[in-house]
Amino acid sequence: MPDIKKVYNFMDDNFLVNSFKLLGVDLSDDQVNKFNRYYEMLVEKNKVMNLTTITDYKDVVVKHFVDSLSCVMLAPEFDITSQLKTGASVIDVGTGAGFPGIPLKIVFPEIRLTLLDSLNKRVEFLKDVCSELEFSDVTFIHGRAEDAAHDKKFRESFNFCVSRAVANLSTLSEYCLPFVMTHGYFLSYKSEKADQEIADSKKALAVLGGSIAVEKKFSLPDTDISRTLVLIKKDKGTPKTYPRKAGTPSKKPL
Repeated sequence: MPDIKKVYNFMDDNFLVNSFKLLGVDLSDDQVNKFNRYYEMLVEKNKVMNLTTITDYKDVVVKHFVDSLSCVMLAPEFDITSQLKTGASVIDVGTGAGFPGIPLKIVFPEIRLTLLDSLNKRVEFLKDVCSELEFSDVTFIHGRAEDAAHDKKFRESFNFCVSRAVANLSTLSEYCLPFVMTHGYFLSYKSEKADQEIADSKKALAVLGGSIAVEKKFSLPDTDISRTLVLIKKDKGTPKTYPRKAGTPSKKPL
């Protein structure tokens, strides 16, 4: 892997390492190099296609990389770390530029990761990143969640579904829960103002076979950026009619 610090001399390994330490995550030198290489590829590709509005190195570290790993803060209510370390299958729905899936894979290389996005240009970028970072056990899906969730290869076959997508929780649950096996989990990364959204989602969750297991509010370490993690357990199978045809979950949430 090339020494990108010579080109991006504003990269600060200490800031990266210390930011993750505030989460209780200790990065190896190899993981630091992978995060920095990912950052370089992200900002370079962002010059020719819209991947993120956040490009400053420290902002990307906090608002994308650390935020993606904030799921470790579900402890002690839920120890996601130990489950990911055992090689859990994880699908990232609406992954975009690869968040949270790729940072999760860097920190937990044991996971079997699937990245799903509706835009092929983003999927091709993700393939390049995963190849450069020398990942194994990564699958890519170019398509809509409404369609992929009806594919027998993917339906109810994952331990975890994760998503940082901006859709409301009722809509996201219809996209995501069909991918999750019974007794698995859907983890939604939300902003601080999620109380009403969470309350409104309970009808949809009941229909889709899920229930809220943990709801955790916090601020990203050493910042005033508030977040809410919503961990939804898959209690029973999702009816075959869900998700509904493309566009319907967002236009007519359950």
